[in-house]
Amino acid sequence: MITVSAAQPDDVAAVASLLEDLNRFYGVPESGPPDRRRDQVAEALFGEPPSAYALLARDGDRLAGLAAYSFLWPSVGPTRLLYMKELYVPEAYRRQGVGKLLMRAIFETAARLGCVRVEWTTDPGNAAALAFYEELGVPVHPKVFYRITDTGSGFPEIR
Repeated sequence: MITVSAAQPDDVAAVASLLEDLNRFYGVPESGPPDRRRDQVAEALFGEPPSAYALLARDGDRLAGLAAYSFLWPSVGPTRLLYMKELYVPEAYRRQGVGKLLMRAIFETAARLGCVRVEWTTDPGNAAALAFYEELGVPVHPKVFYRITDTGSGFPEIR
């Protein structure tokens, strides 16, 4: 039976491993040595203050999925929104309802914390994700998404 709960400090190594699996899915090379990845996960999820939160789908001792999120403020008026950065289910657990369990948990978390919206993005070429969200009945909201990445020499100077 699959259960969903918040990530705990003893989940750090398993979350780091799952994120490496996510990177492989997107074709991203390994992101450094395992100790460094674990430290990054621990800092993000359990630092003071945490910069992110994670809900984990569990099949006994195995991770069956991850929903990572943070909060944005202000949203509509002086309220906040929950921004889901990643929803990931490993191949072995896909099409078994794990994604739906994680989405339900995200919506329940947002409602419990008084968020007025839940937002996320997906790549336009990710047909499986698009089909999944369509199956959930979630409408596509047309927004333009911008991204600037620090390539090691800093961010662009605004003049």
